Amino acid sequence: MIPSVPDPLSLIRPRRRIEGFSAILLPFLSEGSVDWDGFRGHVRRTVEAGLGPAVNMDTGFGNLINEATKRHALEITRQECAGRSYVAGAFVGDAPGAAFARDAYARQMEMIQEFSGIPVIFQSHGLTGQPDDTIVAAYASLGALCDRFVGFELGTMFAPFGKIYSLDVFRGLMGVRSCIGAKHSSLRRDLEWQRLVLRDAIRPDFRVYTGNDLAIDMVMYGSDYLLGLSTFAPDVFARRDAAWAAGDPAFHELNDLLQYLGFLAFRPPVPAYKHSAAQFLKLRGWIGCDDTHPRSPRRPESDREILADIVARLPR
Repeated sequence: MIPSVPDPLSLIRPRRRIEGFSAILLPFLSEGSVDWDGFRGHVRRTVEAGLGPAVNMDTGFGNLINEATKRHALEITRQECAGRSYVAGAFVGDAPGAAFARDAYARQMEMIQEFSGIPVIFQSHGLTGQPDDTIVAAYASLGALCDRFVGFELGTMFAPFGKIYSLDVFRGLMGVRSCIGAKHSSLRRDLEWQRLVLRDAIRPDFRVYTGNDLAIDMVMYGSDYLLGLSTFAPDVFARRDAAWAAGDPAFHELNDLLQYLGFLAFRPPVPAYKHSAAQFLKLRGWIGCDDTHPRSPRRPESDREILADIVARLPR
């Protein structure tokens, strides 16, 4: 039975411990090379805040960087995590009409596991272009290659190869035991609420990681998170999460400030949020340059004044 959209108030879970993964921005220097010192520092701050790093994701330009860059990002992250869990994107580039590239996914997953990471299976045209039952079978075949992986539903506003699955496919994902959770990035509350109801009924240990940067309060309803927005301020996200677990009303003020930042950063064109993140981290003094990957869209210079005001409002 497919659940209808529930009464959201019935889903609120006070004092729940929230699990947060923060997608790490891959910073760049002005001449176009990766700022590895800035990357290492950002991973370290994220771990120290208590969040799990998520590397080589969209925020880390996982669809634009080469294998050597991905491997170095994984190496640094393993060092900084020192045994703590982290996740990393397994991305396979293809074109519309392509066949499902299991072997290519297997190579990406093997590389991530070599550096002690948990693979996040990015979608591809070959994966999402299949019928529903074949999509589930594809995930099951990938699940046989690892002990743990995270699924990923990505709206087309983020990438042309993305697809928001039917609830039947989501149910099928929960049937793959090595799939420990799924990131949901439709930017729609109702679809995520449906997934939470289905999760609670079928597999309560399965994590629904919200990717809704426009509704980060989804954690109140039972979602955890794997967000790009948290890369702006992993320390403030951690304080917000701790306030929720403690029943502290400060949760709401912190969430409001972070959501204000999210509405600004994730406006169209959505992929330009990575330049917003670089601007914000430079204003915080965490990186020295706010350039991004040369193939990534940019924000106007006028954004800096608004971002600086938000930086000034952050709790000390």
